[in-house]
Amino acid sequence: MLKTILLNFFNITMCDAAESWQIGLQDPASPAMEGMINFHNYIMIFLISIGTFVLWILYKVVNNFDENINVVSEKFTHSRALEIIWTIIPAVILMLIAIPSFGLLYSLDELIDPTLTLKIVGHQWYWSYEYSDYATFEGGESLNFDSYLVATSDLDVGLFRLLEVDNRVVLPTNTHIRLLITAADVLHCWAVPSFGIKIDACPGRLSQASLFIKREGAYYGQCSEICGVNHGFMPIVVRAISIDSYISWLFLKMEDLILEV
Repeated sequence: MLKTILLNFFNITMCDAAESWQIGLQDPASPAMEGMINFHNYIMIFLISIGTFVLWILYKVVNNFDENINVVSEKFTHSRALEIIWTIIPAVILMLIAIPSFGLLYSLDELIDPTLTLKIVGHQWYWSYEYSDYATFEGGESLNFDSYLVATSDLDVGLFRLLEVDNRVVLPTNTHIRLLITAADVLHCWAVPSFGIKIDACPGRLSQASLFIKREGAYYGQCSEICGVNHGFMPIVVRAISIDSYISWLFLKMEDLILEV
């Protein structure tokens, strides 16, 4: 019992999940998410500046053009220079926002030669995972498993309710990974906030995304598409480990699969 509690405590302290009353974003675990957070902080500079300026203008309008103070409107201007300025400045701001956003979008779509391919299939209401690069023997079945929500009554001490699964996805860190995402029945969405990934799983269509995990830990996500009555009960848990540990885990899984066959 003590061993289980300590293990679960380690999983929680090394995991990335939402916290109570959290305002900001989760800690990034991939270069893509780091870029999104940096872009978010960059955008906030413009939002705060524009919001402050607009509120100041509104205050001046309400204060200076009160009908009780100025019964007759006066001091109107048709300045051509002013019209040019308030046309050019928003255009410049949009360009300053667009240029880094295009770079970020391009980097998200870029797929570097992957070392590992993980196929993800959404079902009502669970996930299936397949490590497409491995097979038990020539022409044999590849390594695959289903991942279901762990019921509250079956949870060990310290695990997250409605977020824990019976089979976690295990992926290596510092490795270029290709994700192939589809669905078997209705629309689903594979989303893990710490990775900056939110990809729709569409029946009959194979979506693709790249993933590079920078640090070890447990990362939690959920289906982000309203896929039916049990939409809120198909969570995602990814366990990122070192490459050496991943190879050891892979050998154990393949041995188990061979014995089952």
